[in-house]
Amino acid sequence: MRTHRIWASVAAATLSVLALFAPAATAAERTPVRADAAAVQPIIGGGYAQSGPWAARLFSNGRETCSATIIAPTWILTAKHCVTGGGLSFRIGSLDQHSGGTVANGAQTYTHSSDLALVRLDRSVTATYARLGQPGSVSVGQSVQVYGWGATSQCGSEATCQSRYLKVADVTVTGGCRDAYSGSAICARRGNGITAGGDSGGPMMANGVQVGVASTSDRQTTTAYTNVTAYRSWIQSVAGV
Repeated sequence: MRTHRIWASVAAATLSVLALFAPAATAAERTPVRADAAAVQPIIGGGYAQSGPWAARLFSNGRETCSATIIAPTWILTAKHCVTGGGLSFRIGSLDQHSGGTVANGAQTYTHSSDLALVRLDRSVTATYARLGQPGSVSVGQSVQVYGWGATSQCGSEATCQSRYLKVADVTVTGGCRDAYSGSAICARRGNGITAGGDSGGPMMANGVQVGVASTSDRQTTTAYTNVTAYRSWIQSVAGV
């Protein structure tokens, strides 16, 4: 499976999109500050999440592809580069991506110019919905949590080493940056883990509210999350929350 490489403009970081089946999109490429050639290190450390009732595993044409959150009875929030393959379905409210929770299909997809997408489900799902942050909900130096079912070990293809169970890691916010489509993003440095392929679209949570959507990572030290707080008006205009 081919993972398309995208450069994000953050110091000393080479960031690539986290989806397992991301499309080729040269318009999203940009020159890095520095291209490090160190070996990829997927999420190692962190731990299994004990709770994540708002978490949703995204499947594209039956393939485990990305992570996401449910933010309203019929609305999923994820990354734009996760939804281009179509055939979307979601397992919602289960820590185990293979069983439990509720399965629903995507009925309609809305994308932003940044790396954000909203997917309307084909039916209403009762769940604990992720609360979305407002400007000021996160600050530089803050320790935040990132969640996903992405790769958990160094392997030749990240599609072969996805976590069955939802994982969580602590990262530290370092400042503003750009996501895979030049949108406003929150950059963070590795704490006890770092995001990898399959974590795209998953949430960054600060004090219990979602402030970001996973966009890119260098799999070693730096990850970029599209800034949910910067695009609240768009989310509200589409999903009503």
